[in-house]
Amino acid sequence: MLYMPRIVLGLPLLLLAACQSTSPASQPTTPLASLRNTRWVLRTLEGQPAPVPTDGEVYLLLRANELNVEGNGGCNRFRGTFELPADGQLRFGPLASTKMACPALATEAGFMNALTNTRTYKISGDTLRLFTEAATQPAAVLHAVYLH
Repeated sequence: MLYMPRIVLGLPLLLLAACQSTSPASQPTTPLASLRNTRWVLRTLEGQPAPVPTDGEVYLLLRANELNVEGNGGCNRFRGTFELPADGQLRFGPLASTKMACPALATEAGFMNALTNTRTYKISGDTLRLFTEAATQPAAVLHAVYLH
């Protein structure tokens, strides 16, 4: 009978030891999102948080199989072309858009200006930064949105 309680008392200690970690878990890293075929949603424009328009999300989508871009500036949908002349470089061609009026026109104008003047980009995890010529700060910061 004395043998049984020792096993019962030792079992919780054994379980506790098995649950302890010997080293802290390393932080998981976010894999790099793909520049193409990813919906990039605007988060920052010229260093300022981008307002969330009531008429639609401001986003950018560079197609994977062709050099076409499409998106929404907050009021108006747009489309056009882009080119990747060298690694890390990105240039947008003329962008055609609808011409509706709405309260988010200032954000849309700033976003379209950032796209027009983009020369380079950098992806870190699920964040895309667009830079103009010789800029040290991004003109626009966008985050990848994964659709299910």
